Parts: sequence; structure tokens; C-alpha cells
Amino acid sequence: MARKPRLHLPGGLYHVMLRGNGGQDIFFAKKDRRRLLELLAEGTARFGFRVHGFCLMTNHLHLVLQAGEEPLARAMQNLSFRYTRFLNARMGRVGHLFQGRYKALLVDGDSYLLELVRYVHLNPVRAGLVKRPADWTWSGHRAYLGKAELPWLTTDWVLERFAGRRDRARAGYAAFVREGLGEGHRPEFHAGAADARVLADDDFLERVLARSGRRRATLKLDDIVAGVCAVYGLEARALGGPTRRRQLSEARGVIALIGRDSGAASLAQLAAAWRRDASTLSRNLRRLEQRQDHDPELARRIEACNNTIIQA
Repeated sequence: MARKPRLHLPGGLYHVMLRGNGGQDIFFAKKDRRRLLELLAEGTARFGFRVHGFCLMTNHLHLVLQAGEEPLARAMQNLSFRYTRFLNARMGRVGHLFQGRYKALLVDGDSYLLELVRYVHLNPVRAGLVKRPADWTWSGHRAYLGKAELPWLTTDWVLERFAGRRDRARAGYAAFVREGLGEGHRPEFHAGAADARVLADDDFLERVLARSGRRRATLKLDDIVAGVCAVYGLEARALGGPTRRRQLSEARGVIALIGRDSGAASLAQLAAAWRRDASTLSRNLRRLEQRQDHDPELARRIEACNNTIIQA
């Protein structure tokens, strides 16, 4: 079954997860975690998202992000690509680091913000790495307590729900986190119920889907095709040509990637338009997604396509 397109909601709260390929570690030294945080900080300025919580484990990481106008997909692709490039260069290795696409769950912030931030910051305790969340350096918890300086971490949205004064707000937050120390794994923070992309009540889900549908409707398949063909120097009619030409095959894959994630076109629609088998197109798309993590030229071409389409 084809995956549903990601939901992009400007101002929306997301639980984002990135895992190591095959369960492998993604951090091997302090400098690795420091580099990931540097890239995350740069992303807040470049892509306009806010970070409300985070936790870097050993073979995965959790982020509580509030999207800006730029789709999180672009920000996360940039983050995973640049960190993979850094780690592979440092360790003299090649290949994939992360397990496929990042996972993102859109969460109703009014109902779940506090619980989600607590859940993410308690990850090291649940994993048995530390007894207290403040003992884990690589999360946002210590910054919430005023024990670490992370200017790019937004804490006001959470703290203001406890008290107006900063000292009382921090005390309220600390007490709230202590109350959750015995909390176990919560599957709802990893996948929604009615829609695996959303954790919210039915009214919120309906509003989000309606807004997402209106936003996607503004992006047409013709715009995507024109933008990708401009970057690849192709004529649109050539897309139905022989698959042996790598340039054509890659361009089709990029159109399928952007079309799927924006909701402008399904793989079935594209396969029919190009007289291709849908399952073959789906496999090509998966290979393209995997290449992004270790092929800087491909990542730059995809970013150029996105920029061309947005500016058209």
C-alpha cells in the first residue's frame, strides 16, 4: 500500500524520529552529538522551525518540532544528509546511516504538548541509561531547568503553562517531569490511531486534513514536472522515454518524490502517465530516497528542484 503524503501544517507540532539503519548506532563520540545539535540549530535559522524538546539516544533521536512555512521534509532531509556526510567522513565509511525516511507524527499541541516534551526528555530514564533525566546531557531537559544554555531551544511555550515567573515555571515543569518517571512506552506518541500521521481528536484531524488538502491543491503536477525538467534540462515529453537513461529515470523519481509528498500526484497516476509499472516506480522511488543520505549531488539537485517549483 502506498504511503500517505506527509502533512505539512505551518505552526503544527510534530514528534520527529530518526533511527539508525538496521538499528545501528548513529552516535559514537561526544563530538558526534555536538555536531548534530549544531546542525539542528542551523536548521532553525535556515528553515524556520522551532525546537521545543529533543533527546539524542544511541541509535536514534527524538525531536519535538514546530513547523514553519518550509515543509519539515526539506529540513529533515538536510539534517540527515549533512550529519551522515559528517559521520562518514569522520569514520572513513560509506553508505546509509539512517533507516529510510524520518518518521513524523503531527500532534495536537493544545492537548499533548506537555506530555510529549516530558515523554521525549524521559527517554534515557526509560532506557535505563540514567536514573534522572537531568543526568543525561543530550536532551533539552537541563535547558528547561536553567542548567544549560541552548539559545535555539524554545522553552517559553511549555514553561508559560506552569507559571508566569520563570523560577516558578521551572519548578512546575520539574515536578511534572518527576510525576512521569514511572511512565512506560506510549505507542500513541509513535503512531496515531484514526490516521497514523496524527495524534489528536477527530475534530482536529478533520481540520488538519482540510487545510492540508487546500494547501496541496495549490501545487499542480504540471508545476512539479516543469520545475524538475528545468533543473535536469529535459523536455516533459521525454519522461515517457527509455528507462536506460539514468537522467530520465532520476528525474521521474524526483517528480514522484515531490508529487507524493505534496499530494499533487500518486504513484499510480504517474505510472499511468509514463506508461510504467507502478511497483517498479515505487522501488525506484525507495532507492532514490535511500541515495539522498549519501549522495550530495542528488540532494542538491532535489533541493534545486524544490526551489525552482516554489519560485515559479
